[in-house]
Amino acid sequence: MAIRLSDHFTYGKLFKFAAPSVIMMVFSSIYGVVDGIFVSEFVGTTEFAAVNLIMPIFMIIGALGFMMGAGGTAIVAKTLGEGDGELANKYFTLFVIVTATAGAVMAALGVIFLRPLSAFLGADGALFEACVRYGRIVVAAMPFFMLQNLFQSFFIVAEKPKLGLAVTVAAGVTNMVLDALLVAVIPIGLEGAALATSISQAVGGLVPLFYFSRKNSGLLRFTRTKFYGKALLRATTNGSSELMSNVSASVVTMLYNMQLMKLVGEDGVAAYGAIMYVGFIFIAMLIGYAIGTAPIVGYHYGAKNTDELKSLLRKSTVVNLVAGAIMTTLAFVLARPLSTVFANGSVSLLEMTSHGFRIFAFSFIFSGFCIYGSSFFTALNDGLISAIISFMRTLVFQMLLILILPAVWGLDGVWFSTLIAEVLAFVTTLIFIFANRKKYNYM
Repeated sequence: MAIRLSDHFTYGKLFKFAAPSVIMMVFSSIYGVVDGIFVSEFVGTTEFAAVNLIMPIFMIIGALGFMMGAGGTAIVAKTLGEGDGELANKYFTLFVIVTATAGAVMAALGVIFLRPLSAFLGADGALFEACVRYGRIVVAAMPFFMLQNLFQSFFIVAEKPKLGLAVTVAAGVTNMVLDALLVAVIPIGLEGAALATSISQAVGGLVPLFYFSRKNSGLLRFTRTKFYGKALLRATTNGSSELMSNVSASVVTMLYNMQLMKLVGEDGVAAYGAIMYVGFIFIAMLIGYAIGTAPIVGYHYGAKNTDELKSLLRKSTVVNLVAGAIMTTLAFVLARPLSTVFANGSVSLLEMTSHGFRIFAFSFIFSGFCIYGSSFFTALNDGLISAIISFMRTLVFQMLLILILPAVWGLDGVWFSTLIAEVLAFVTTLIFIFANRKKYNYM
């Protein structure tokens, strides 16, 4: 029997409904890891460092899709909860058009400014050329990447999370097969990895366009629309926390890379890249749960069902804290074998990566609650609080710590920055949850 947004959600139903989103995010992170493995093993350490150095730029651009997806789904889910399906579809269509247009503009700007951006990030010589070679191909696929990020959220609102998972799996398999073919077999090298990424993003962005363009059994489909300025403004402000989270993470990654280049050079960037690749597989589970359950919160908020809101917050807090503890344990135990995959035979790189990952692993205890807290307020259409939590967690705390701690603790200061930032963000999220409990009646 299909699970509807209007249902009462037990732990079992929450897991079942959110599972496709969790798997979807994990699979997305895994095929990103595979990308890194092929570059590291078959192309070289310099090229692997180049991918990690330039990738934050593309994540910033792609974050616009996450913003419209998170902010737009909150509005569409709330509108569905209020019983106006026709208006919900008009909003949905508008958000897709705006995202596609913005993607085309950002791709053009990316091509123009790719070389100066690579230089700004500290790349020179062979590293600079590798950034440009990889980036000029990947940036062309930005419209598809943004649409893929957008549709990941809207498949859930359409009550088709399994279909969203299928599209993500199709894109991921495309990327992995092409990585093997274009990097390991033919091989084209770094350009092959870039082509594999771009083509997979085209799959993830185009297939949903065909699905929503025709009659379907879900809650959403494309329809005639017009410019709803207020709804678009609410979507962008409401989703600003997700934009902030992704942009901030990318900015912070650039700061980490710059600090590591100063402290230990390219090996430091490669070590941090490996930690991020593996770490995001764990974080992806927490993000997937937040994405998968946000439309439920938005629907019941629109339907003014406060009892269900209380139940959702209570259950989700337990889920995130328990999951975070389990992930920390697994990450600590598996730090060395996972780091070996990216070390490319270098003993020093292996030691640096595994040591850093063991410290980084403790951040999972706190990060799930913070990610869910920000997503929860987005679903309540309170973009301001969501943005503040995300802004403090992903930018302010981490930026201050990555600038200060390395001067005190050296390389360990880099690894401890994320952990301490997550602790501070955990406290901040708790404060906002308790401060707004009467306003939204979720406690």
